[in-house]
Amino acid sequence: MSRVGIGVDAHQFAAGRRLVLCGVDVPYPLGLLGYSDADVATHAVIDAMLGAAALGDIGQHFPTGDQRYAGARSLDLLAATVTLLSGHGHAIGNVDVTIIAARPRLAEHVPAMRESLAAVLGVATDLVSVKATTTNHLGFPGRREGIAAVAVVSLT
Repeated sequence: MSRVGIGVDAHQFAAGRRLVLCGVDVPYPLGLLGYSDADVATHAVIDAMLGAAALGDIGQHFPTGDQRYAGARSLDLLAATVTLLSGHGHAIGNVDVTIIAARPRLAEHVPAMRESLAAVLGVATDLVSVKATTTNHLGFPGRREGIAAVAVVSLT
């Protein structure tokens, strides 16, 4: 039986932080504020995976305030989620991520983002889609206050 989950995350920009999206360092003067590396796109994928498996959400498995996850690489959290789902008999069917940001422009980083996620998920790159869009100046992404991401994951 195929299962589908949706994940959504958003983080505000902050000075003195790296900008990491899908495990890729993106050159930009601001990073995202968060307890871990604040990789908003990977967090959305994790939530989508957990949702598809009906195993809760990212906050239940990797709670803010838990010292084990302070400054954690989100790709490590993704790897732990893959292991958890595998233990429940699930495998990735495909992943589709949309990153919502007015800045920085992300098109040149998308191939590396796809490869990064695919490597951790243990799937072919053609099963991972990463797209970037803007909100045409609307909302907090349009005001360049932060970045949001939405992910859909199918499990087999």
